[in-house]
This record gives sequence, structure tokens and C-alpha cells, in this order.
Amino acid sequence: MSEKTKPYALITGASKGIGKSIAYELAKQGYPLLLVARSEEDLKTLSDDLQVKYGIDASVLPIDLSTNDASLKVTNWIKENNYPVGFLINNAGYGVWGDFSQSSLSDQLGMMQLNMNVVVELSHLLVPILSQQKQAYILNISSTAAYQAVPTLAVYSATKAFVLSFTRALRFELAQTSISVTCFSPGPVDTGFAERAGLNAFSKMAEKFNMQPDEVAKMAVKAMFNKKSEVIPGFTNIISVYANRILPKAFIEKTAAGIYKI
Repeated sequence: MSEKTKPYALITGASKGIGKSIAYELAKQGYPLLLVARSEEDLKTLSDDLQVKYGIDASVLPIDLSTNDASLKVTNWIKENNYPVGFLINNAGYGVWGDFSQSSLSDQLGMMQLNMNVVVELSHLLVPILSQQKQAYILNISSTAAYQAVPTLAVYSATKAFVLSFTRALRFELAQTSISVTCFSPGPVDTGFAERAGLNAFSKMAEKFNMQPDEVAKMAVKAMFNKKSEVIPGFTNIISVYANRILPKAFIEKTAAGIYKI
């Protein structure tokens, strides 16, 4: 497939972390990109670098996806420019740490909007566009937190459990179409997530177990192209998730509470 005929990949949260690394991984393979995130400056810097290094088109849309109608604005941008989108990478998301009752409700609701609603909205809006391709992909980035309740990250872990469940169901529904759906659930990744969530103490411990964004991105893209349903990268993360399935929930929750304690 030549560059000119390759479909575009829409990546949310593309300016940093895993999203940025996925952008580089797909650009290396000659795919044109649609980069979406809040920071216009970071997006333009990324776009310029990708176009110079790999000669691909990397169009940008600076937008806060947690705002009303943001997903519709993204879809209209795609339609107005006739971008032939063949990939939807739902990567944007963040966490809020702390006791639920003491945390800002607006922060929690904003996180739910970005982590869950935007995934649903973009998937629903873009399935008709993706289906125009002979082969298309949806890659939803979840987390190992999806496999257990996490005290002090109560809403975050619940949003990731939603993404996992939604992805598997959507995959089943689209099984007879040209769209493959994959859920990718990394553990700690060196993206600054812990600091942004307010987990400064945990971030120091996480450094021992962090995977690097480029490594995670390669695994995510490979899983997507291999049409995997659900992938957890890293042996330690796989063991952790397996333990969550066989050990008593109360024990797992107590252990998690100790790790993420305030």
C-alpha cells in the first residue's frame, strides 16, 4: 500500500506519553496522522518533527476533548477535510487521586467524560467512516487498573474497567465487519501520569516498574495490527492481573489501598 493510499490514524492525547509514541510508531510505517490534544504548541512541534523525519502528513486539531461537543467537532473536522480515517486510537485520559468524598466532583466528572464518554462518542461517530476502509482498527487504551477496584483511585479504575468492557463488547458486535477492535491495558508507564494525578509518593516507587512509552507503543500497535482482543504488556503486569482474578477481592483492595495510600 503506497503512502498516498494509506488511511489516516486519529490519535487522541497525541501530544505526550503513549499517544505521542504511537504517533511515531505509525509514522515510521508511513501512515498519515490526525493528532488531537489540548496543547497547540506541543501538537505543532510533534507534527513538524514527524513530517520532516517520515514525510507523512500529520494534521493537528488542538481541542479539549472533555468539553461539550468536542467529539462532534473532531468528527466534523475529519468530514470537512475528507480525511480517509482507518484508525481510531482512543488514548486520551487522566487520573484523579484521593479519597472520593474529599475530591473535587467536577474533576471526577471531567475525568469520566474524557476516559469514558469520549471513547464512546468517537467510536460511535467514526464507525461509519472507518467502515469505508477494507480494513480498519479501533485501539482503546485502558489500564491494569481496569481489573480491580483501587481505593483512592476509585473513579479512575472504574473508568478503565468501563473501557475494557465496552471494547470487548464492541469487538464482538463488529466481528463481521472490516473493523477490528483492541483493548490495550498497560501498567505503570513513564509518562508523568502519577505526578499529574497527584501521586507524587507513588511515582518514586513506580519508577522501578515503569515501562517506557516507546516500548509500550510498539506493543500496542503490534497488538492492534494482529487484531488481538485484549492485551496486557509486561510479565509483571500479567501476573498482577492474574492474581486479581484468583485472590479474594477484599485482599486485593486492601493491598491496593496500602500502595496508593494518602
